[in-house]
Amino acid sequence: MKVVLLAGGFGTRLSEYTKTVPKPMISVGGEPILLHIMKHYAKYGFKDFYIALGYKGKMIKKFFKKKKFKWNINLIETGKNTMTGGRLKRLKKYLGNETFMMTYGDGLSNVNLKKLLKFHKKNKKLVTLTAVRPPARFGALKLIGQHVGYFKEKSKLDEGWINGGFFVMEPKFLKFIKNDKTYLEREPLEDVSKKKQLTAFRHEGFWQCMDTKRDKDLLNKIINSKKIKF
Repeated sequence: MKVVLLAGGFGTRLSEYTKTVPKPMISVGGEPILLHIMKHYAKYGFKDFYIALGYKGKMIKKFFKKKKFKWNINLIETGKNTMTGGRLKRLKKYLGNETFMMTYGDGLSNVNLKKLLKFHKKNKKLVTLTAVRPPARFGALKLIGQHVGYFKEKSKLDEGWINGGFFVMEPKFLKFIKNDKTYLEREPLEDVSKKKQLTAFRHEGFWQCMDTKRDKDLLNKIINSKKIKF
């Protein structure tokens, strides 16, 4: 099964790093985050990768030329200013008429990809996304005048479900993407949701994106502790 990795964004919220390297090549635990993601897919037997390049894509190409992997790795230029939906649309000719997997190049999870695929096939919808609960950053307070009427230490159970990436998609979904300027997370996913063609696979385990330096430092700590197996 083909695995699409979106690896072309500017990573502006991590500009202290992305001025020199593309976001997917930022190192966490001694390796680019992109490589950690690919190893997770490979662990479940998914080794046919299609990487959508954009900003500083040459650095990703250089990395994979230097290292040899027993995977099928296709590095495809999808335009520097192309949005997430547009990048996926540009891969249409490589994806054919088969179900494929897709994720972003900046998030790690220990989601069971075999169970995710099984869930997708069972539900027979155009798109399945992995729903996660983000780690809560703050505790909750309720103030009554100057008194604290409610205090609760941070708990991710207080947070709502969000899109954690790690999709399974049918090729017909690409029809919902107009052009390079289309954000995957706006009209395309909203439209299939309205048509009841979007399902959510709930993942209660580990998930962490890398949007900020704080996230990067946290991922470094988690990977180096070896407490979580991806």
